[in-house]
Amino acid sequence: MAHTTIFAVPQLLRGTARIFPTLSALLRLKYSALLHCTMNGTMKSKRKTDHLERTANNFRQEVISPAKVCGITNESETVKRLRLAVTNKDFTFKAGQWVDFFIPEVAVVGGFSICSSPGLLEQERVLELAVKHTVHPPAHWIHTQCSLDSVVALRVGGNFFFDPQPADSPVNLVLIAGGVGINPLFSILLHVADFHRNQESEENGYKMGTVKLYYSAKNTNELLFKNNIFGLMNEFPGKITCSFHVTQQSSQICEELQPYITEGRISEKELEKHVSKDTLWYICGPPPMIESISKLLENFGVSTDCIYFEKWW
Repeated sequence: MAHTTIFAVPQLLRGTARIFPTLSALLRLKYSALLHCTMNGTMKSKRKTDHLERTANNFRQEVISPAKVCGITNESETVKRLRLAVTNKDFTFKAGQWVDFFIPEVAVVGGFSICSSPGLLEQERVLELAVKHTVHPPAHWIHTQCSLDSVVALRVGGNFFFDPQPADSPVNLVLIAGGVGINPLFSILLHVADFHRNQESEENGYKMGTVKLYYSAKNTNELLFKNNIFGLMNEFPGKITCSFHVTQQSSQICEELQPYITEGRISEKELEKHVSKDTLWYICGPPPMIESISKLLENFGVSTDCIYFEKWW
């Protein structure tokens, strides 16, 4: 995500008073303090700005919807997976987008990529988030205080998404994830699976090409959604494939995972073989990873119009 000025922050708070009056007041006080710091030159690092500031110029829907936590599971030792029920029929999202996450009595607004498919929301009125534990107040609340039936509020935003229309030409996708950067790419992967399922019954629907996911994490325990991904690979052989990479594996890799795991970073040679005029590239992970891979793709001759990325700090 591009860094942006904080002067747009009050516009992002519209609608919060209606759902969480106390939260809206706290956010405005926080904005005033940040404005004072910035005008006095004391904010030294743009990377320390919060989600609302970083994304102030990103697309956002007007709708802010209450959501109830209806499921909590441990996706890994450090990541919790939340299932949230959203009854507001005007609340929609595109695969790859994120939500502003408003929590009662927590002044800081969270920003988390949705990791479920738009189809799940359409069919069951639920969406899912996978949140890594950090000291950031919204993530800390999810890991220490959030419980079944907790009520929050959500607003969809983001310019990073895959949303082809029926008349669009077929494309192949290469998805490149680092760590929890898998979240929006997993949403896209699930959306692609829905396209493949629907192709059999919808003659005039979008004709999906192939998808290759490259997913890198520290170790196999931090590879999120791997069982779900294996399921998609088995359901759509040749259409959905994945290569897992681990960079700091200290224990033996279990036999079941060994065929799919490469120790070390994603290589230039692996990526170069996917370069074509019909391929779109989606990257999400730490900024240094995104910058190096984007530069590499440009060196391969990939047009910047075909490279999409989402940075999270």
